[in-house]
This record gives sequence, C-alpha cells and structure tokens, in this order.
Amino acid sequence: MIPYGKQHLSEQDCAAVLEVLKSDYLTQGPQVPAFEAAVAELTGAAHAVAVNSATSALHLACLALGLGPGDRLWTSPITFVASANCGRYCGAEVDFVDIDPNTRNLCPQQLAKKLAQAAATHSLPKVLVVVHMAGVSAPMAEIAALAKRYQVAIIEDASHAMGAYYQEAAVGGCQYSDISVFSFHPVKVVTAGEAGVATTQHATLAKALRQLRSHGITRDAEDCHAALPPWGYEQHALGMNYRLSDIHAALGRSQLTQLRSFIAKRFALAERYHQALADLPVKRPILDPESAWHLYLIELEHADTRRAVFEAMRAQGIGVNVHYIPVNTQPYYQALGFQPGDFPLAEQYYAGALTLPLYPDLTEQQQDTVIAALQKAIKDA
Repeated sequence: MIPYGKQHLSEQDCAAVLEVLKSDYLTQGPQVPAFEAAVAELTGAAHAVAVNSATSALHLACLALGLGPGDRLWTSPITFVASANCGRYCGAEVDFVDIDPNTRNLCPQQLAKKLAQAAATHSLPKVLVVVHMAGVSAPMAEIAALAKRYQVAIIEDASHAMGAYYQEAAVGGCQYSDISVFSFHPVKVVTAGEAGVATTQHATLAKALRQLRSHGITRDAEDCHAALPPWGYEQHALGMNYRLSDIHAALGRSQLTQLRSFIAKRFALAERYHQALADLPVKRPILDPESAWHLYLIELEHADTRRAVFEAMRAQGIGVNVHYIPVNTQPYYQALGFQPGDFPLAEQYYAGALTLPLYPDLTEQQQDTVIAALQKAIKDA
C-alpha cells in the first residue's frame, strides 16, 4: 500500500529517542523545554508550550482565552473535527464560516458578512479558529483586521503548517493571532509520534497554557497564596494532564532539524503532480511555495465519479483519502441544528475532493504509479 501520508524516521531520530530511554527522565525532564525552544526559534514566537496532541493544545488555547458556556467559537467546516470540538469541550456554541474554493481555507469575504450579521444580532464569537488547510496559510492579515474590528480572539490551527510561511514570515509567530497550534502526528510534516505545541507572543497566555496542561498546578512562589514548603504546590485551576513525555519531545526536536529538507521534498513532489495532472479533469491546488505541503488535494470535475475513482485506486494499493468531510454534516453537529447545505462552498469542494499520496519517502516511481492509476480510474469511472 502506498499511503497518503507517512513519517520519515532517520537514524538520528532513533538515536535521540534511545538516548532518552537510557536517561534518568522519561517525562518532565529537559527534552520538553528544549523542544519548545526549538519550535519558538523556528516560528519566531516568544513562547511555545508542548502538550500531548494538537487537540489538547486547541482545548488549552480556548481555555486560556477564557472561552466558556455562553460564548461562541467559529471555525472552518473543512477541517478535522478537533478544530470545532475544542469549543464544545469548553461548553461554547460552535458555528462555521464557509471556505474560499481556491484555497479551501476560511474565506475573509464570508467572514466579513457573517461578522456583520452577528454584530447586528449581538451574537459575535469570542474565538475564531483559523485553519491553514493542507499547509497553506489562510489570509491572516485580512482575517485579523476583521477580528480586531469585532474584538474576536484568533487561534491559528496550524496543525498542517509547521514550516509554512505567510508573507515571508513563519506561520506560528502569531503576528495576526493570539495563539497558534501545531500537530506532530506521524502523517504531519514532522512528527513526535504524537504531540502538539501552542505558540504565542503573550506571556500571560503562555503561563495559563503551562499551568492548565498539568492539572492547573503551580510551584512558582510568586503565584502561590502562601509560602510553600520544599515539597509544596498549589492548584489554581481545573487543569488537565496534557503533558508531553521527553521521549516524544526528543523525537520532535530531532525531526525539526530536518524540517526544511522534508518540505523541499514535498514541494518537488507537488510540482511533479501539478505537471502530470494538467490534462486531467481535476482541479489542482495552487502551487504555493510558502506552503508546508502537508497534503496534495485535488477535486474531480465529475464529482459523481469520486467513489469509483477512490475504490479503484484503493484496489490498486494506493491509499488515497478525503480531507475532510464537512464538520457541520457530522451526526453530532447535525444534532446541534446544522444541516447539509448550510455551507455550500465547503460541501461543493467535499463532493469531489481526493487526497493523493505525498510524503518525503514517496519515490518518483511510486508517484508515477499513483498518477497512472488516477488516469485510468478517471477514464474508467
């Protein structure tokens, strides 16, 4: 099977993990702060807080921004469900903003219209989660200007976008947001096995993120209500155990040193797809040099053939996928009142969406196999 995504692990990565396994600390040791420092340096953020998954990071980001019952969170319908679920974890209402059909990111024009309507009905969101779909940054300057006008906090869901740029600045530097969140799942651009990192320029938000990831506990004397004995600590909030282990952090830190080479390989493969698919009845992604190229997404012009094409390629051992089923069409969200057709641009994209294999170890021969299989599957469908 040629999967749609796959991690690349080097001898350097394995050695980094083995070193931790032989050390005194498997968790709460020196590797997590070192990993955080590496992410902060790469993104230009003042603070980076590592946790056990990007979903956890999104949850903590919402909590740090004070999201709770009676509040609203908006995000894109074309994303993994975690981008919306983080609001529900906090007891907030969730709604969606339709996409730009060219980038599959949240559309600023749709956002402007929806914010104006919400302002008129006193139903503005407290938090906007902006997803950088497939590694391409959303138009953050436009989105941030709108959010500022209506006093809406921004979380960048940059789970796909480690190593991406926006207007020549690294995604995650939070120039246009309060907090950015990255994923280090094995299919992402770099992996830590499983991990998430939240970045921010705000010390108060970073402090809240750190405290909430570990049960809401602090040992800092300046924060405590009373003088502590040497073994003391205080719980100041109802936090979670979202800590990251040193084993995962060591892998993530090692992977980050290979980030640019991974993205260069992904971009080269994306360019080959772009050329090879030019004459097929498919909509290709924009060949964006600032993208992290987490996914290569196409849309079949004849959407009614998508299932036949998908099944034909899977039968040939090619692990195509679909990213994503619109969140508003999931049964959980339909039970909250959403209906198919609520976000027509997202659903139109989804109808013909297909994700082709893209990862650093994908060989040109394997890619040619994917392309030939796609050509045949479309012809036969």
